[in-house]
Amino acid sequence: MKTRSLVAGAFAVLVAATLAACSGSGADSGDGAGVTLTYWASNQGASLDNDKEILTPELEKFTAKTGIKVKLEVVPWSDLTNNTLAAAVSGRGPDVLNIGNTNAVTFQSTGAFYAFDDAALTKLGGKDHFVESAFATAGKPGQPPTSLPLYSQVYALYYNKQQFAAAGLQPPATWEELISAAQKLTKPAENKWGVVIPGATVNASMHYSYIFSEQQGGSAFDADGKPTFTSQGMIDGVQQYVDLMSRYKVVNPSSAQYTEIGQAAGEFARGNAAMYLAQTSGINTLTQNGMKPDQYGIVPIPAPAGKTKISSFVAGSNISIFKNTKHLDAAIEFVKFMTSDEEQAILNKAYKSLPAVKGVESAIGDEPAKSEVFTKILGEQAKPLPLIPGIQAFQANVGGAVVKLIAKAATGAQVSSADVKAALDEAQQKMASAPK
Repeated sequence: MKTRSLVAGAFAVLVAATLAACSGSGADSGDGAGVTLTYWASNQGASLDNDKEILTPELEKFTAKTGIKVKLEVVPWSDLTNNTLAAAVSGRGPDVLNIGNTNAVTFQSTGAFYAFDDAALTKLGGKDHFVESAFATAGKPGQPPTSLPLYSQVYALYYNKQQFAAAGLQPPATWEELISAAQKLTKPAENKWGVVIPGATVNASMHYSYIFSEQQGGSAFDADGKPTFTSQGMIDGVQQYVDLMSRYKVVNPSSAQYTEIGQAAGEFARGNAAMYLAQTSGINTLTQNGMKPDQYGIVPIPAPAGKTKISSFVAGSNISIFKNTKHLDAAIEFVKFMTSDEEQAILNKAYKSLPAVKGVESAIGDEPAKSEVFTKILGEQAKPLPLIPGIQAFQANVGGAVVKLIAKAATGAQVSSADVKAALDEAQQKMASAPK
């Protein structure tokens, strides 16, 4: 799942706004034949044009079935969040749109989105139609969700099969085994490294920090939604990540400059790193870099021995309806179509993502072994990010702090537990001024 920082000022305006333009009853006017829905689709494919190629025949299928036309606009992730905020404030936006699931609670708190009550969920097959961990991203617990899971992603550990075989190594099942393998495969004089990371990428740095802190029994927020960044589990989790470069030196220091995940993927694809931590969509990125599927395997990101086996957060895209749509019934029918078993199988196969509904088999790259691992991670070893409106501030502050720690480690300096605690304390202080 891809995420981008909110513009704080725009969010503050949104929360303060009365949203009068978005407070319509959602009354329908002539749903069915002749109705045209506007749909903002998030960029899931290799390009915006690739999304259009994938989605257009499916939308035509929907029109043939229902008589409802769909005007498609594919929106890049760099624009999607702010465009959605602007549409919520102005009341001028699409009928249906995709959102990054980490923003689900943020957008739910605006009041601008249609809430799927029990009657609406029944039309869509009920709550049990969806994979439990994916549905947990739909909104605040105890409230009707304002988004529903569409495409699911999880993190996994990608490893170079040839390099592991040549060294007589098996894929790591614990963090200690990962470190041991990385040390054996790191040969700086040959520009060969055990692990590659996108060290200057803020969102990925937050993702890794969350995963590792959950492994360590930490929690970024307490039950009241207050940040607990300086708890021991959070400190240990961040230390676990930073130690790859600081303590064990199995990461090329130059990766501290990688501001895009694709840069790390390129190093892995070229054989300069033996392991790479990436989401499901990493398969597409590796293909674009010329790496063939049979050259790498995947396993869950391992936890330290005796720690909690959390390998990922539940990433992906959800689908939502603006509350002020004039075609509510048609919009619900479209959501039903997009979350149907048939479409979930087609679209998730095309996007190399995981079906968000039960009973649909994953077909990532037509490789059953990889599909099985990703599906197991989503169902058994993934946990949603904190369900709070300030998730973007969490990303910016914790992710930014970890980027700075990685930059320090890249200079050859040791990053101590005290350094980690100080960085997280500063991030926690910044949360006080974050939009609620």
